[in-house]
Amino acid sequence: MSGGCVEHEVYEEAKDVLATGRPKLLTYGISDDQAWNVGLPCGGEIDVFLAPLDDSIVGRAREVFARGERGAVLTSLDGADGSSFVAEGERDEVDELIRARRNTIMELEGKRSFVEILGPPPRLLVFGGLDTAESLCAAAKLIGWRTIVADARARFATRDRVPSADELVVGWPEDVLAQVRPDHDTAVVVLTHDDRFDVPALLGALATDAFYIAALGSRRNQERRRKLLSEAGVGEDELERIAGPAGLDIGAESPAETAVSILAEALARRAGRAGGSLRESSGRIHVGNE
Repeated sequence: MSGGCVEHEVYEEAKDVLATGRPKLLTYGISDDQAWNVGLPCGGEIDVFLAPLDDSIVGRAREVFARGERGAVLTSLDGADGSSFVAEGERDEVDELIRARRNTIMELEGKRSFVEILGPPPRLLVFGGLDTAESLCAAAKLIGWRTIVADARARFATRDRVPSADELVVGWPEDVLAQVRPDHDTAVVVLTHDDRFDVPALLGALATDAFYIAALGSRRNQERRRKLLSEAGVGEDELERIAGPAGLDIGAESPAETAVSILAEALARRAGRAGGSLRESSGRIHVGNE
């Protein structure tokens, strides 16, 4: 995102793309002349790709999205081959990008193409209709995630307790996981503090491609739970997938602060970041779509 720095310039270029039907890749840098021409005195750099919308691609994408699946729009940067839609599972090299969740420019069949990843929003599956579940759902919705709260205890999985959840499911972890089917764009957080729910929820989540799996609890409780999971046949590498205690070390105390801590760790995991201070990071500040 540019924070409003280049929108006017992009708007003018977009009108030309609509008029000519030819896509454009715009690059804005941080040199002094560019900064004042396109409003980037804040520094940094940004690439913006513009292409006319194709009705046939939109139709194909809608069919795929209706099934809860993902895909990518491939557009030739030389404009000769136009655009095409590739659903997940149709091309290995595109599948890798879909799983990485990043738009990029890549060489495909000897030609440079812009690959734009499209699909439903990330999902947050929370086990346990507690106060922290409501705080997690409220925060996750602000960043566009779809939220699901599940609890085998019907009195906990109610709209009064968790009004921000997009979906409430009453059921045992095994049944919930079979219904929700977490994928590589799903985060799973276990809040229940009860082995009857915690252990099967974590066992089931580890059997999926969920990009983030976390559980609340003290360090002592985490070690005891890890032992139970190990006795159930979970290997050490799989146990390392569990973020427990859940969240980043920000001194959280309240349910809302705990939710921020957990969601921040999930975002870092999804982006492949450590979650430390930006001041101490040597990488790009924003890892957003390239």
